[in-house]
Amino acid sequence: MAFLSQNALFSALRMVGLASAFLALIFVINNFLIFGIDAPGLINTLRLGDLFGVDRPKQGYNIGQTLLGIVQTGIVGLGIAYAIWRGMKPNNLRIDANWMDDMSAYIVRLAFWAVLLVGIADAVLSFLRVEGFHVVLFGEAGGAAIALPSERGLFVHIPLIFLSGLIALKEKSVSLVWLTLLVVVAEFLIVVARFIYGYEQTFMGDLVRFWYAAVFLFASAYTLKEDGHVRVDVLYASLKRQTKSKLNIIGTVFFGIPLCWLILVRGLWGKSSLINSPMMNFETSMSGFGMYVKYLMAAFLVVFALSMIFQFTSYLFHSLADIEENLSDDEAGEEVVA
Repeated sequence: MAFLSQNALFSALRMVGLASAFLALIFVINNFLIFGIDAPGLINTLRLGDLFGVDRPKQGYNIGQTLLGIVQTGIVGLGIAYAIWRGMKPNNLRIDANWMDDMSAYIVRLAFWAVLLVGIADAVLSFLRVEGFHVVLFGEAGGAAIALPSERGLFVHIPLIFLSGLIALKEKSVSLVWLTLLVVVAEFLIVVARFIYGYEQTFMGDLVRFWYAAVFLFASAYTLKEDGHVRVDVLYASLKRQTKSKLNIIGTVFFGIPLCWLILVRGLWGKSSLINSPMMNFETSMSGFGMYVKYLMAAFLVVFALSMIFQFTSYLFHSLADIEENLSDDEAGEEVVA
């Protein structure tokens, strides 16, 4: 009976973990569809706006938007159904854990290439604007477009982000150490330009902050995977592997994953929410001729939460597999099957 209970519990946790990861990704994609192109989303499609406090537009939706809402709702249902179906299949915990690892790694790789390409491109455009070269190179209309945050975001940043997604599919050997190096190089250029050539502009400091923020938020999932986060090992280090796995399951289910969902829900629930508001308005800093990437720094929290959900789910599955396989540590610290 205890065996059956453990199997039932592990299957339930596996279903919840998979559903959480799938729904987090769907939630983020639907967020941009809802507030970017006025798609209905699941709540309005099912007429649940009053229950969740979501206002339905008075003008209603046209046929195309209604069909899109049905597709959005269907995808949510398919995600939940697939999580339940896969969670009921036996002996796939390690496979699912590695799958979650790969998803988290892809999100981080995409974000790495995005901040690299967008950072360089926006810094160059900001330099051209400061020096007045943008009108010479792009003409009056092009120069005026570059000066608008929304135009630069739509026609420069977003295409580069899609390009980053394609690069991340092929290039899988990227390390965030390179982003750290870029921060150092950018700061070094500021020192050289300021103290040797007497040249300093706002966009130079913006680039450092842009990449610096990315280092801290994007590296969190990788650090969790490598168990590199600082923890106070007063008791944990001396515990047996089975006990550690149980504690990791509790921490992941009750603290890790809920925290990530809290960031997503609080930040993306409405158009004026903490993360949506700067993203949808292409918010920029008030520091003169700086870079137009402040709204993307708000999006860093989405990358952080999404990558951490996948990594926490992988952590959960590995811990479940440790218990299921009855793994322990021998005296030499190597894993053995008891």
